Amino acid sequence: MRVAAILLAAGTGSRYAATSGSETPKQYVRLAGQPVIRHAAQALLPHVACLQPVGHPPSLSDALQGLTTLPPVTGGETRQASVRAGLEALAALPEEQRPDIVLVHDGARPYVTAKVVQNVVSALTEHPGAIPAVPVADTLKREEGGVISGTVSRDHLFRAQTPQGFRFGLFLDLHREASSLTATDDAKLLEDAGFSVALVQGDEDNIKLTYEDDLVRLERLIGPTLLPRVGLGYDVHAFEEGRPLILCGITVPHTKGLAGHSDADVGIHALCDAIYGALAEGDIGRHFPPSENKWKDADSARFLIHAGQRIRERGGMLINADLTLICERPKIGPHADAMRKRVAELLEVDVDRISIKATTSERLGFTGREEGIACTAAVSVLVP
Repeated sequence: MRVAAILLAAGTGSRYAATSGSETPKQYVRLAGQPVIRHAAQALLPHVACLQPVGHPPSLSDALQGLTTLPPVTGGETRQASVRAGLEALAALPEEQRPDIVLVHDGARPYVTAKVVQNVVSALTEHPGAIPAVPVADTLKREEGGVISGTVSRDHLFRAQTPQGFRFGLFLDLHREASSLTATDDAKLLEDAGFSVALVQGDEDNIKLTYEDDLVRLERLIGPTLLPRVGLGYDVHAFEEGRPLILCGITVPHTKGLAGHSDADVGIHALCDAIYGALAEGDIGRHFPPSENKWKDADSARFLIHAGQRIRERGGMLINADLTLICERPKIGPHADAMRKRVAELLEVDVDRISIKATTSERLGFTGREEGIACTAAVSVLVP
């Protein structure tokens, strides 16, 4: 039997966003250096003849770059609408490429074992549908008004997982006949039509990324053993007339800017040095030599993007960064939040991992005489 898979990535992940504060949809959150959905795709590809991603094509294409998949198609407002879009894309394939079986999988479930996929596919020889599931182990309570109103028997109760599998022709026909369905899983379409859906052994580690704590569990399953490293950075630039003052990626109103070969962003320069130091990859001058004219007046955001990419390319992750700007003026406090957001954006991390603060040198030294600005940076990263 020819097996295809639909990989769903159109959801917004509101519960994950609420608990993590992340603006990145959960299927694109970085896990062990790669987007969550890329892990899901890699888990399915060895077992299917073709993989049809459904979601937002530009983001999906970036996340799945280099993997052998069908071109992504745009998802709908509901899960069923997205599944329907994937089914219609598969139905449009040349007849010899259309599947006999289709698996539907959540892009936010990155840890899928071969055994789970095989269990589902095997069950489809006898049933028109099959889903992996695990029995409910905890006692279930019903709540009303914040107090227990009863205990629910857990006998014969299971937690449904994906990939869920179906005979392609039947599943497509049922979707076309029931376009208004808004169920939370795909098996209900067959259930309501009176077809048997087999329950097969799932896996407790087949976790759907829903809350922030789930990401920690998934890191333990998927990620290599990561070791902590710490990096320190320091930079200083003198004031200069006629230049804008760029600090931590934003323009700060002031009478003078900072002198330097690039835009002289002392905060980003110190942070880059801290990151490169944690990775044992030298300093910013090694990667962007001031002797090269192409970096003259360059936006230092490019340097920080590179430093963040180096962490991900090494299979690591940034735990946090802490910057201290040292100057008498300008006052940093009113701009600190904007700086944090900009640095987090450039590093592709949540803003709560970035700390930016300021202090003075009590009128002592070159910063006390308002001759320039210094910055210290400390970062912690995890790398294999």
